[in-house]
Amino acid sequence: MSSKKAKGINPELENAINKLMKEVMADTTATITDKMRVLDRALKLEQLKMKDADSEWGSGFGLDDDEEK
Repeated sequence: MSSKKAKGINPELENAINKLMKEVMADTTATITDKMRVLDRALKLEQLKMKDADSEWGSGFGLDDDEEK
């Protein structure tokens, strides 16, 4: 029996990043570096969600559509 990996973003991971972002942003002792790291993770998650939702994401890379003939 082969098990297939589920597609999409793990909801537990998404919830953990959201919770972490709320906690760090509310923490008055957190450094700007800490806050930026959490924001970076949240932005990366959004990027992955967009990539997962659009099956053609990145498929046009390297095409010369913008060049005049």
